[in-house]
Amino acid sequence: MRIIAGKHRGRTITAPSGRDVRPTSDRARESLFNMLEHGDYGPETVSVLNDAIVLDVFAGSGALGLEALSRGARDCIFMEQSRSVCEDLKQTIAAFRETETCQVLQTDGTRPPPARGAASLVFLDPPYRKELLTVSLAALLDRGWIDGKTLCCGEMDVRDAFDTPQGFLVLDDRSWGKTRVVLMRRAENEI
Repeated sequence: MRIIAGKHRGRTITAPSGRDVRPTSDRARESLFNMLEHGDYGPETVSVLNDAIVLDVFAGSGALGLEALSRGARDCIFMEQSRSVCEDLKQTIAAFRETETCQVLQTDGTRPPPARGAASLVFLDPPYRKELLTVSLAALLDRGWIDGKTLCCGEMDVRDAFDTPQGFLVLDDRSWGKTRVVLMRRAENEI
């Protein structure tokens, strides 16, 4: 896997191994970031990536968060449950010279710690076929990681059932191959 665009373009990301690890394909990642950079999901015409505080939940290789940093995000917090995957991710962050802009939290994405403040962009890429996306969104909202300005990007298998969580509004819903991405924000009447 490689970073597709921005200041780290072409840099290699090492994907952790294991049966529950499934990195987002380069094609799906490129399509998602094209949506984020050219879609109408942020204030005015500013890219939602510009100066964003990113939260990458179920981070794995960290490809989504690192791609966001490469394209202009200010900081990224990675949440990953596996100790060995967290160590690999820290090595990748160091190799990218992004240790000052990144934090790695070894935690379950469905039971996050309290936030110091809401993220502006949240990537959620839980293991497919386990229906963890809605559970994680509710937990992140409850713990202060999501507010009315946070854009949430949920990734799932196209066969996964997904009902929009209460209090969220779907802004976009697209599929590429086996990957489905849903962009959401808190509904205005819920803020």
